[in-house]
Amino acid sequence: MKRYILDTNVLLHNSDALFAFEDNEVILPIEVLEELDRFKKNHDELGRNARQVIRALDELRSQGKLGDGVPLKNGGVLKIPSMIDFSFAHPLGISPDSYDNRILMTVYILQKMDPQIETMFVSKDINLRVKADAFGIRAEDFRQERVNFSDLYKGWREISLSREDMEKVFMDGGISPTQELGLFPNECLLIKDESDQAHSALAIYKKTDNRIVPLLNKGNAVWGIKPRNKEQAMALSLLLDDSIRLVTLLGPAGTGKTLLALATGLHKVLDEESYNRILISRPIMPLGKDIGYLPGTKEEKLANWMEPINDNLEFIFNNRKKERKKEWSGISVDKFIEEGIIEIEALTYMRGRSIPSQFILIDEAQNLSPHEIKTIISRVGEKSKIVLTGDPYQIDSPYLDSGSNGLSYCVERFKGQNIFGHMLLSKSERSEVASLAAELL
Repeated sequence: MKRYILDTNVLLHNSDALFAFEDNEVILPIEVLEELDRFKKNHDELGRNARQVIRALDELRSQGKLGDGVPLKNGGVLKIPSMIDFSFAHPLGISPDSYDNRILMTVYILQKMDPQIETMFVSKDINLRVKADAFGIRAEDFRQERVNFSDLYKGWREISLSREDMEKVFMDGGISPTQELGLFPNECLLIKDESDQAHSALAIYKKTDNRIVPLLNKGNAVWGIKPRNKEQAMALSLLLDDSIRLVTLLGPAGTGKTLLALATGLHKVLDEESYNRILISRPIMPLGKDIGYLPGTKEEKLANWMEPINDNLEFIFNNRKKERKKEWSGISVDKFIEEGIIEIEALTYMRGRSIPSQFILIDEAQNLSPHEIKTIISRVGEKSKIVLTGDPYQIDSPYLDSGSNGLSYCVERFKGQNIFGHMLLSKSERSEVASLAAELL
């Protein structure tokens, strides 16, 4: 049996973390309970998780005294030790005035008192893990919902086919692979001619039919937005396919994630009438803070956070007006919002909703935890499509990184599903300046 001592942020990140360590000993320092008590009144995800953990601990009291240790259903033991003598930890040379230091001192003391048991400190606080290592304490991040970002599914791959098979893909509408390629459902393909590598084309694999077929959109513009590279063309095909109910688009700034999603949403709602409206949301950082403290209506409160969305919409609308000057005179983004064609919502108010027949866009999704992503996707009703966009290298949350954020986790968990499509975009198309900034800075 190993001993896992949990930091508060682990429980605030995932309220089920108490039960994630199988048949081992899980220890909560009393300072963790003090910190949970500070968060329990919050009207956000942290407060919800704090309350859920406290309720779980209250239920476990029926199994015995938490101070002596109570059994968990997975075969492990939960214990909340008391009466720690911090004078024993004076050699650490750190002040016991902060909760973080007291938790670290508790880990140090328990490890020294019972060295025969392998002890691990689990925290999502990078600096605290570094401090723990400096004092000879083994420390790790909470890894249950973590993925290896360097090996993350790209959403496309390159394959070689004979010229005859390539022609069949586009002349006959598709072919069934004659060999096992290990393709995922809705995985996009860059096909190259075996006899001439300069001859290439784009396609997609449909697992339901076991066929490689052409992309839905053959480089044509959607609402004036035309794909500028192969990844954008692939992403646009995923967005246009109504059988793909969940699409994730990852990539650095300027790769066109939000722009492509918005253009497709407008096309689907106004031209094809596949959905009733576009619902747009993005995390308000710090995520979950009540926007009611700001003056004005909900729309006025959201205006500043939604400016990046408005910039993209204005760009699309200006392109549309150039194409159709007469019929688009007097039409604006505000008019579409007033008519309910475009709805802008705060993630704070997504919980409890059921959202049918809508094209849903969640921008900046890299700032969401796996549980928050689950909460949002579980709101999707019948005949709705949801698109998650984000850059895992630009994360504002102090306890998330490229491997532990909800967007990366979602990609890894959904990649084998028939209703899922993903694209990792790499080339910035915003401007020459933006491209150089992304590369050089």
